This record gives sequence, structure tokens and C-alpha cells, in this order.
Amino acid sequence: MAKADKKKKRLIIRTIVLLLLVSVVIYAVAFKDKVKVLAVGDMAPDFELVDLEGNKHRLSDYKGQGVFLNFWGTWCGPCKKEMPHMEKLHKEFEGKDVQILALTIKDPPLKVKAFRDQYELTFPIAIDKTEVVKEAYNISPLPTTFLINDKGKIQKIIKWAMSEEEIRSHMESIQPK
Repeated sequence: MAKADKKKKRLIIRTIVLLLLVSVVIYAVAFKDKVKVLAVGDMAPDFELVDLEGNKHRLSDYKGQGVFLNFWGTWCGPCKKEMPHMEKLHKEFEGKDVQILALTIKDPPLKVKAFRDQYELTFPIAIDKTEVVKEAYNISPLPTTFLINDKGKIQKIIKWAMSEEEIRSHMESIQPK
């Protein structure tokens, strides 16, 4: 009788464990966070980040201007290629209601400052330390650029490094008329 009781207990425990596992899987599938993938025409999610100089940047502060919102990383080879083009065009479009805002994901501030200094970048660079903005914009891969028009709507999403000519064309496309 003791042997039968042990088998019965073992069967009950195994059944409970199996039911718990099945419940966890069902919950994970049914209730997992559904990240909205942004598309052309959507309003760009607002955010607030601090740049390397300690200045706050809210996307909503740029309303009425086009925003070239670039997500990048110090380790990203293609990002390194497009940064000098971005800097040149940042200077070219100064005063023309088109802004470049570069966001790096979780890079250490010292590394970002060294990168900025190496490439002599003068446009605002902020670090998304908590990845909140990365998640809101569903960023993958790097570099990814969102072209945001003067009304705050996403006009185009580019998921590759661009040439100087491409960047110029895109900045012209978001310049308020």
C-alpha cells in the first residue's frame, strides 16, 4: 500500500507541475506585451532624453521642424560611415527648420563623448540609458533613422547607413515648405 501511495503522490505532483507549465506558456502567449510597430504616417512617440551637455531634448519641442532622428551605436561600423555625412549636412541645414537628433543605445557616456570628439560632431547626441525610446520605436538594426515631418508624423523609416546624397535628399524631404 505504501508503494501505491508514493506512486499516486508522484503522479499528482507531476500533474500539478505540468499544469503550471502549461498555464505559464498560455499566459505568455496570450498576454505578452504587444509592441506596436511604427509605420509611415504614425505620430512619432514623444520622449525626453538628456544630451551629452546636459540639455533636455523632447521630440515635441521640435514641432514645426523636420527631425532626422538617428539611432546608432559607437560600436556600429555603418554608423561610423554615415556620421561625417550627418555632421556636414547638419551644418548645411542650420537655420532651415530641419534638425538632426542622434540617440545611442546604452553606450557609456565616456565612449560616446570620445566618439563625438573623434568625428567632431556638433549635433545633439543623447543616450537612451534605459532603452525606453528604443522600445517605443522598436529599433532593430542599427543604424535606423526616422524622418519626422513638421507635424510630428513619421514620413519614412530607413534601416541602413546612408550616403551623403541620401541624407541630403531625406533632410530636404522633411524640410517644412
